[in-house]
Amino acid sequence: MKYIVIIGDGMADFPLEELGGKTPLMVARKPHMDMMAGNGFCGKVLTVPQGFPPGSDVACMSIFGYDPATYYTGRAPIEAYAMGIKMEETDVAFRCNLVYLEARLPKVLMGDYSAGHITTEEAKTLMEDVGRELGSEEFRFVPGVSYRHIMVWKDGRDRMETTPPHDIIDKEVVGYMPKGDGADRVIRLMSDSQILLKDHPVNRGRMARGLVPANSIWLWGQGKRPYFPSFFERHHVRGAVVAAVDLVKGIGALAGFDTPRIEGATGYIDTDYGAKARAALELLKDRDIVYIHIEAPDEASHSGSREAKIEAIERIDKDVVGPILEHTGPDVRFLVATDHATPISMRTHHACPVPFVIYNKGDGRARTGAYNEETGEKVFSGEAMVTLFLKGD
Repeated sequence: MKYIVIIGDGMADFPLEELGGKTPLMVARKPHMDMMAGNGFCGKVLTVPQGFPPGSDVACMSIFGYDPATYYTGRAPIEAYAMGIKMEETDVAFRCNLVYLEARLPKVLMGDYSAGHITTEEAKTLMEDVGRELGSEEFRFVPGVSYRHIMVWKDGRDRMETTPPHDIIDKEVVGYMPKGDGADRVIRLMSDSQILLKDHPVNRGRMARGLVPANSIWLWGQGKRPYFPSFFERHHVRGAVVAAVDLVKGIGALAGFDTPRIEGATGYIDTDYGAKARAALELLKDRDIVYIHIEAPDEASHSGSREAKIEAIERIDKDVVGPILEHTGPDVRFLVATDHATPISMRTHHACPVPFVIYNKGDGRARTGAYNEETGEKVFSGEAMVTLFLKGD
């Protein structure tokens, strides 16, 4: 038996008046997912245990079958692992976003958590200068992809409260600055970055083109080096991950999966869906299980665009689910899930049970169902869902 897991990040939503009281998942044209729902086992999964933040770090960890209560140390160290960043046991990694802070005097708001989805090339230049001017033996800045970067604090503090910038879009930032032990050091780095980036040539060029500047770093998601038992140790199958974002690749790498780079996979709405499907099919030839993660619905929700979210869901069905169904044999079992809800009305993540479907391609039935927020009744933990998926009973 071969296994395919397809994660549509943030696909679940709330009913929208503009959609006649339906959700984007309900109105999107997705015949392949709906067929699976009609012919497979449907349920709901609680990916975010009580007391945990409703982020993709916690939620995707659950979908890989790892209980966050046991294994979660923070978001940033997972991404650092994916990037190959070496961490000592006392080091603390922080996620370092390049953001756009908007001055609406006397207030300063989180104008854009991604600095207008800044290009990787522009971001690399900015982060190299941040590292040169603000880095030290104590603080190390490592450029990543687009707005997503890492800061490692040697012998750092991790017992503080930080806020993801995508949770505070259009909100005044003063109430969401880091709090707790070591917060003053982190705030100082953020403040110093604003002085450095204010008139940076990259930002002058962006503003000349009508784009928002990356005028600050934002530090959050801190944690120490994590440890997972391998997926093979737990389930005796070997796997790979097809993903663009370092967070999901990091979870996969910690689980012992291969995490190849997929050309054209961007972690945004413009990702190459077909490339992900082709990569998964190739990887499945000599692996037992392949996880495919598509970030696009989540990014559409953060931007508040129901049209883009519907399009992303439809593209997942047409360009990922469809081709994999077409080019696999009857000995393949599918799991289609979303990691968490990202309601367009909130423009951030929300913790609630979300739908999943397990489908055995060889069952030979042809009923049509509906995969959406109303799918399934019984609620599973992530670990129980993965065990059900792999055991098949």
